[in-house]
Formats: sequence, C-alpha cells, structure tokens
Amino acid sequence: MNEIIKFEDHRISFSDHGKGMPIVLLHGFLESLEMWNAFVAGLSNDFRVICIDLPGHGKSPVYKDSLTMEIMARWVKAVLDHLQVERCIMIGHSMGGYVSLEFALQYPEMLSAFGLFHSHASADTEESKENRRRSINIVKLNKAGFINQFIPDLFAEDNVEKFDAEITRLQEIASETPAKGIIAALEAMRGRSGKIELLLNTVVPVLFIAGKEDPRIPVQNILAQAILPQHSEVLILGKVGHMGFMEAQSKTLEMIRCFVQRAQAK
Repeated sequence: MNEIIKFEDHRISFSDHGKGMPIVLLHGFLESLEMWNAFVAGLSNDFRVICIDLPGHGKSPVYKDSLTMEIMARWVKAVLDHLQVERCIMIGHSMGGYVSLEFALQYPEMLSAFGLFHSHASADTEESKENRRRSINIVKLNKAGFINQFIPDLFAEDNVEKFDAEITRLQEIASETPAKGIIAALEAMRGRSGKIELLLNTVVPVLFIAGKEDPRIPVQNILAQAILPQHSEVLILGKVGHMGFMEAQSKTLEMIRCFVQRAQAK
C-alpha cells in the first residue's frame, strides 16, 4: 500500500518496505512506483526499499509551478527526511536517473552510491530538445495516441510481442498520468543541465545499466560516461532496449543487489 506525505501543499505518494540499508528506486517518464514491484519483492528481505511517485506520476499530483529536476530532487528528499533516512543508495530509471544525478549534486552527503538505469548525465542536445517540443505538442492534441506509440518503442524490437501484456499495463499506468504531468516532465527533462562534471568528481560508486538496443540512449554514450567516475560498475544487456527492468528483470535485479552489497561494504 502506498503512503502519503505532504510537501509544499502537494501529496507525495511513496512505499517503504523492509529493513536495512535504504535503497531508493526512482521510476522513469510515464511510469510509477509500481514498475518496481518485482524489485521490492526481490530486495526487501535484505534491504529497506523506498519507491517514490515523482510529480504528476502514479498517485502523486502535478506540481503546481514549472517543474525542474531541482524540484524533483527536493520532492525525493522530503520523503527521505520524513522517513528519517540520512544516507541511502539511489537507483533511477531513465528520468529517475536524471533526478538521481540532481540529488547527488544537491545532497551528496546523503548518498553512499547511485545508479543510472538506462539513463545518462548529458543534457539534451538541440535535436533532443526539439523532439521533446514536438512530443509536448502531440500530447496536447492526442495524449492517448502519444502513449500508445511511445511505450512499445522503448523495447527492443524482438521484445515487443514477448512483453505484450507488460506493455499494455505500462500503457494503462501512463494513461493515468494527466496531460499536464506529461508536459511538465517533458519540459523538466528538456531544461535539465548536464552532470558530466558530477561524474568526474563523485567519490561514491556509480552503477550504469544499458541496453544494446536502447532506442533512446545509445550504449556507446553510456560507456563513454562510465569511464568518468572513480568507481564505476557497468552492466550491458544484449537484446534489451530501454526497459531492462522488464526485458532482463532477473539480471538487472541481481546486478542492483550485488552493487548495493559492494557499496555497503566500502
């Protein structure tokens, strides 16, 4: 069951399971904390697993003002402060990785390690910014059509039919996201700053998980960034697109478990 706290007159939805080293799992664009159900089940016997619905997603409302990565990082910190978590390991999928990077910049003392799960530290290119602008216009005209096309395209081509039921469920979750929430998230991603310098300067371990067939983030871009931190761990997945938490669930779950254990032992 989700829990609720208030933050700046908003209701933040989150879940909190297990005991031990806190792991914070942040979902991506058009997702919700529900995407982590299998990971919660697989990790909560050994760790405390906290999942958070980001603004405008899941059961969390759209943020009242213009949304930024800085606001989303504060959103996450509000939950951790409420739970009296002083230090954690944070893993973010896609947009959740952008939030994790911003959190690492703003609150480095609170992280023992962090992970970029099909995510990266670069700002949007001009082409990417233009694509997000086009997406915003499409959402305004036809939210359902945007969702129905966007989500299957995140999977490796050979996995679309295999994960048909999961794709349908992701589309159902996304359809509950109001158009204002989708647009706010697109604008926040479009306006985010790059965090390459953060990767160069961080002293905590960083995990990179990438799919060889990711249509959003080329695997070579991830590899170029993975050499920057002092301590990197990398999982490259063949026959996987942008949705490794489904396309390679057991492998990614085990990688996160091992990464947390190693980071905890440092």
